[in-house]
Amino acid sequence: MRDTLTWRPLTREDARVSADLLNAMETVDGIGENYTEEDTLQELIDPYADLDRASLAAFDGDMMAGYMKIRFKPSAEEVHRVFLDGGVHPGYRRQGLGTALVDAGVEAAEVVHALHHPASKLVVDVNRPERIAGLAELLRSRGFAAVRYFQRMEQPLGGSLGDVGIPDGFRIEPWSERNDEDFRGVRNEAYRDYWGAVPMPVDLWKNKITNQTFRPEVSFLLREEATGAPVGMLVTMFWEADTEATGVRDAHFMLVGTLRGYRRQGVAGALMGHALRAAAEQGYHRASLNVDSASPSGAFGVFEKAGFAPTMRYVRWALEIQGADT
Repeated sequence: MRDTLTWRPLTREDARVSADLLNAMETVDGIGENYTEEDTLQELIDPYADLDRASLAAFDGDMMAGYMKIRFKPSAEEVHRVFLDGGVHPGYRRQGLGTALVDAGVEAAEVVHALHHPASKLVVDVNRPERIAGLAELLRSRGFAAVRYFQRMEQPLGGSLGDVGIPDGFRIEPWSERNDEDFRGVRNEAYRDYWGAVPMPVDLWKNKITNQTFRPEVSFLLREEATGAPVGMLVTMFWEADTEATGVRDAHFMLVGTLRGYRRQGVAGALMGHALRAAAEQGYHRASLNVDSASPSGAFGVFEKAGFAPTMRYVRWALEIQGADT
């Protein structure tokens, strides 16, 4: 089968067929990820996805049968963790396509790593829900090991949300173009001790955060009144394709961050309480988020206290490339 397919790098013109492939995968995998053409275009114009050097897609006529894409990091210190993303159409699985794409992804990761962060150690990461059939076997066969676990957590918004007050000495404000840099600054500082995270430069922030799925009316910043300093932020995203597929309007809290010196003072709880009420008032049916099970900030407990419950586990698979400089 692999010999009868056409292979080439992805291009920006592949947004529609990429969405078709991902939605076909969702019908079997059931992981809650649905896409519009605009959503996949945003992935294809990622400034840290080198499509020419580090992507590959297999086509059967005009239909995409599978793909892989590498995202490198804008910065790296001792370790450069690149993301390998990809998938295979359900009708083309168990025919060696996934193996070929994973192997091509590892080779492409080495290419972009040598171009951007050659002095760091290279690790190739795959982050996918553990429920996808056959994925664990495929990745283990290519040398990947499970190194971290993340949880998707959800909370229905139909009942009482309680009354979470704002801590004394702080105030909440919604996102605006005027405070956008404060949001990004808090994210970068708050995530410094998050596993695998690196600072987001402006171009990546615009691509991944303030894109068409961003919901500024459910995104909030917490400031210290005495100094005016921003100390916490929460960013909400919403995917139209998911609502079209399920009928559920989900407010996804993509980023929740508190500066280290202000943790355990009710900052995250205040932001979440405010965002939950705003989402409910604006007609969302559910709130969701993803959290590192070993988060250094104790985020899992904070989210449980706010009423979130785990619904799906993600596995971070990693392959350390031997011979990379350290």
